Amino acid sequence: MILACQNITKAFEETVILDRASFHIEENEKAAVVGINGAGKTTLFNIITGNLAPDDGVVSISKDKTLGYLEQNPVVASGLTIYQELISIKQDLIDMETQLRQMEMDMKHLEGPELSSLMDKYSTLSHTFDLMGGYSYQSECKGVLKGLGFAEEEFTKEVSTLSGGQKTRVALGKLLLQNPDIILLDEPTNHLDMNSIAWLENYLVNYKGAVIVISHDRYFINKVATKIVEIDQGDVTTFIGNYDDYSYKKEQLRAAAMNAYLKQQQMIQHQTQVIEKLKSFNREKSIKRAESREKMLEKVQVLEKPTEARAKMQLTLTPNMRSGNDVMTITDLAKSFPGNPLFDHLNFEIKRGEHVALIGDNGTGKSTLLKIINGLEEADFGEVTLGTNVSIGYYDQEHHELHNDKTIYEEISDDFPYLNITQIRTTMAAFLFTDDDVYKLIGDLSGGERGRVLLAKLMLSDCNFLIMDEPTNHLDINSREILESAINQYEGTIFYVSHDRYFINRTATRILELEHHSIHNYIGNYDYYVEMKQRAIDNGLLESSEAGASPFHVNVQETKDLEKKEEGKQDWASQKQAASRKRKLENDLKKTEEEIAQLENRDKAIDEEMQSPENCNKALVLNDLFKEKTQIQERLTELYETWEKLSLELAD
Repeated sequence: MILACQNITKAFEETVILDRASFHIEENEKAAVVGINGAGKTTLFNIITGNLAPDDGVVSISKDKTLGYLEQNPVVASGLTIYQELISIKQDLIDMETQLRQMEMDMKHLEGPELSSLMDKYSTLSHTFDLMGGYSYQSECKGVLKGLGFAEEEFTKEVSTLSGGQKTRVALGKLLLQNPDIILLDEPTNHLDMNSIAWLENYLVNYKGAVIVISHDRYFINKVATKIVEIDQGDVTTFIGNYDDYSYKKEQLRAAAMNAYLKQQQMIQHQTQVIEKLKSFNREKSIKRAESREKMLEKVQVLEKPTEARAKMQLTLTPNMRSGNDVMTITDLAKSFPGNPLFDHLNFEIKRGEHVALIGDNGTGKSTLLKIINGLEEADFGEVTLGTNVSIGYYDQEHHELHNDKTIYEEISDDFPYLNITQIRTTMAAFLFTDDDVYKLIGDLSGGERGRVLLAKLMLSDCNFLIMDEPTNHLDINSREILESAINQYEGTIFYVSHDRYFINRTATRILELEHHSIHNYIGNYDYYVEMKQRAIDNGLLESSEAGASPFHVNVQETKDLEKKEEGKQDWASQKQAASRKRKLENDLKKTEEEIAQLENRDKAIDEEMQSPENCNKALVLNDLFKEKTQIQERLTELYETWEKLSLELAD
């Protein structure tokens, strides 16, 4: 065990973020921390690194083990070039190399014992230099930079001139080159293209140390993680396996918890009915039994009803009219900026009902293409033709479609004036904006909140052609799954850009790859695209460097599906047997209750007959009635016990 968190508790004011959280990480283990936005994932990382003190609990790191942390938005302020910034991590090797070169120069001017002594020192230092990777550190540095998406001609760019995303990649590269024993990465894939993410996946899988990542990239988690640490309403639970394993087990646990709750509620209700029934028999033995059952029921630890981690968005996308079969045709389209040609002679069509994902490296022009389609950018030449009755709804990753000076309420009411205040509030509540939230300024919202406002506007627009640029950015896994479900049920046409491979895999029916200034078409989801790319490499039709890193991990559920089918067959047989047994018990109980009712009615009638004036002097009649009453009492005692036994069996 290289790291252990024991009973970590942290609260901000009255909100408990972590409640006695405990888990551990083994050497070389790869783990992912998951949870909704605001669950406390980054707080946990800050406690592990010592940047934040817990209210209670202990973080233990093995002696002499080093820890490296990549924050979401690291500060990289430097006048160095990209290459200089990364190579500075190897300063000890640079100093050694300088010392070795100086020794080589000095050897030319020495003789005898002095030369012999210097040669011994040189040999020792050279051996140490070799063991520490001195002869490969420059190529290692270049390999990391290229893997993270920097072209060699960019190595000389000054870090101070880079974008925020590029600076994050520089910070990630520096951390990887430090080779700490434990790496903490907070959303490391946010600023990487698909090839760079694939490279990072393989790097981390083979990393000689422990890795803990916070990520909403489920495909990435599937490839890297062998353990999932879930934070849910302050509680921390550990699951062995990748994201798909966790998701499957989580659903099983939730279903089991709900089943246990419902079964207990059924038991409590049934026991209450039995107690009332026993008391109604109004016999000393039955009353004692009822009291005994009441005491047992009081000792039952009542289970809480399982709840969702939070309220879910309620997203439904419905086109207002059916478009023609030809939704969009791109003909000979081209676009370039000074010194940066993006694409030329693009030709493709999108048909009604298709869900098309546009992928490609950063800077290839994907977002620009969407802006051209939406009339926000002009093409150099070429044509975009929309089909009959096509109505576009646009989701912009930079949220330019929103107005910072408006409130959420104004943003919706201005675009949809036919909605009254109740309708607007109902719509925004579906996207988790309640009470005074609707009066927040757009400019004050987080990226995830802005995304939810745009999704709300898409839902209200009733358009039949959705064009979306990185719709899952800033959304947590819960919200991404809701969006996936809405898209899969959407009857219109969708064209979107995304780096979220899991999202693409779940929602795309066709993939267009923008590569080398042109479009390549793949009919299928992301797994199919990966398979086709690998076939092209294997057949020598494509260089592996063109296709990025080695093939992505594809999670196939065939084995699980077969197991579920077999389990289903067995379950059906056992369910059929259980249903038959239940019907018999219910019939027996019904007959018992009917006989009890008949005998109790007859018992009351005997009492009335015995007390009637006409029978009070008839000894033989009274004797017969007494005998019948005794037989009824004996039979009722048997029936009460039978009724109780059947009731308990039905409750099980």
